[in-house]
This record gives sequence, C-alpha cells and structure tokens, in this order.
Amino acid sequence: MVEEENNLVFILIDEVESLAAARQAALSGSEPSDSIRVVNALLTQLDRLKSFSNLVVLTTSNITAAIDIAFIDRADIKAYIGPPSLQARYEILRSCLQELLRTGILVLPVDIGESPLLSYGNLQHCLNTAQSNHLEGSLSLSKNLLEGARVCEGLSGRALRKLPFLAHASAVHCFNPDLSKFITTLLDTARKELSDQTRVF
Repeated sequence: MVEEENNLVFILIDEVESLAAARQAALSGSEPSDSIRVVNALLTQLDRLKSFSNLVVLTTSNITAAIDIAFIDRADIKAYIGPPSLQARYEILRSCLQELLRTGILVLPVDIGESPLLSYGNLQHCLNTAQSNHLEGSLSLSKNLLEGARVCEGLSGRALRKLPFLAHASAVHCFNPDLSKFITTLLDTARKELSDQTRVF
C-alpha cells in the first residue's frame, strides 16, 4: 500500500511506551534485555520508513517519561494533548445523551421540543443574551448538562463516554427514562467516578 505514491498512509501506535521503553532501565537491570532488542528493531524500522514521503507515523502515550530518548528524537512533532476542555466534555456528554434518545433508552420531557440539548456554542449564546424564551426547556436541560461537564473536569474522553452507561447501570432497578432525571443521575455518577479515581491514584 505504501509503495503506491498516490496513497497517503497513516500508522498509529497507541501506548508506544510498550514498544519504545527507555533502554536505560534495561541496562540498569530493572527491565529484561529483550526490551533493548525490541527498541533497537523499532528504531531501525522507523529509519527505513523515512524513505516514504506518503507515510505518517503517529504515536500516543500517557507515560512519556518511559519512552526511549532516541525514539523521541526521531519525532518531528511532539504535542501534548491534555484532558478534554469544558466545551469538549459538554459535547461528548451531549452526543452520548443524543444517542440514548435516538435509540429510545431515554425519552424527552413532554414540554421539550425535538432538539432538547443545545450545542455548546448555542448554549453560550443563550446564556449571554436575553433571547432564549422559546428555548426555556432546552436551555434548562443544557445548563444542567453544562454543570455536569464542569463536575467532570479531569476525566478522560474515554471515561466521559462510559459515564452514561455507568449512570444507566447504577439506576437499572429504579430507572427513569426521562432525560432531565437522567442528567441528575449522570452528575451523581460523575462525582462517584472522580471520588473513586482519587482513591485509586
């Protein structure tokens, strides 16, 4: 595939520290010597890939300190991507709730229109202006979800996507499919997740 110059090929290596572990640790005896051979082989292959102008190698890591310095030196761009911002957290939760509405797991309150949750941009616009009377129900739900997004500060995108599932599981015996009630359950679940994270880490 990469031999055809018209193709643009991306290779993604997730959690690259498992392949490119710092060789210094192996030399000090805290890692098996096989890890040195793995890193050497990886670096050699990366050098060979440089001849392909249509190939981009992307890697991710949560433990950058564990990556071999020679691997880091070969990276053209190193970018830190932190936890999701407030806007990103809101939109992640909003997309999850919209999917639960679409599949019929959640239902809209009677007084809400077809677009119950405003986008982050529209919500900010409504909060900064007085022209939101026609969106009163949606605005109230969206403000509650925004509060939930604030509570979720520090959670990863993966953890945020799991929250609605965890909220549903926690209320399975007394589940209320009403969206407004579910947002309250979602907030409680987020607080519990953060509390559990603190205990674990």
